[in-house]
Amino acid sequence: MRKSPVLWLFLLPGTLLYLVLFIYPTLSGMFYSFTDWDGVSPSYRMVGAANYKETLESIVFRKAFLNNVKFMLVVVIFQTLLSLGLAMLLARNSRIHVLLRALYFFPTVLSSVSVGLIWSFMYDPSIGLLNLSLQKAGLESLALSWTGDADIALYSIAAVQVWAHAGQMMIVFIAGLHSIPAELYEAARIDGGGRWQIFRKVTWPLLAPSATIVLAYTTIQSFKAFDLIFTMTDGGPNYATEILTTYIYHQAFGSYKFGSAAAGSMLFLILLSVLTALQFRALRSDRVSY
Repeated sequence: MRKSPVLWLFLLPGTLLYLVLFIYPTLSGMFYSFTDWDGVSPSYRMVGAANYKETLESIVFRKAFLNNVKFMLVVVIFQTLLSLGLAMLLARNSRIHVLLRALYFFPTVLSSVSVGLIWSFMYDPSIGLLNLSLQKAGLESLALSWTGDADIALYSIAAVQVWAHAGQMMIVFIAGLHSIPAELYEAARIDGGGRWQIFRKVTWPLLAPSATIVLAYTTIQSFKAFDLIFTMTDGGPNYATEILTTYIYHQAFGSYKFGSAAAGSMLFLILLSVLTALQFRALRSDRVSY
């Protein structure tokens, strides 16, 4: 780069995109979070930290935050376990294993809106495939209003999120498994290690980098599940599935409180940054004891 300064020009397109699509919107959102702008009027008033105070005191915001935490925990735990289990089963490169990988990965290529529409039909209490299958099996008592019952709606959508993205995280774990030297497994077997001991002492420690990526990505993904929830329930019933992104959307385009929505976005950005930093700190591969 020192010898050929012209090479710096190759950074220009990416830098411009980053400035226009990330830095500028972030700074704009930060500025508008201190105003009472309604998103339509050409004028606005500076209100200081009033939007932040109103947002933090909002009952709906607190409920959305708690819903988001619940949704995140369910998705992170079950999606990570399912994707790791699939990876362990399908790590070999035989034809059937490659075919099954492609099959489990397929939902990832669908848009979240398409997935939401498909599962809205599946969950329909009257004509949905899930309830009809339960009734045919003589399990009518288990047929529920999956997205209409406030007690289970959030978990029903979390199950869809896990179904849609477990295959994607499976690929990350498979890549991690393929990077582990086979000699380590042979040495562990010679030393008399069982399957669980080999997994705990060899596989899992060496999967730490892959696990870090999976956990960080899944956490961010679950906090940003706007399109899936918007398509299936729009935050209902009675805010049972309202999460931070749908709260911000409703504040901006439902109540025309763009200043308040911007404040919620800034709080959301801070929350995600802190969570991701904590995860990377806890799962840094150089801290894993082998």
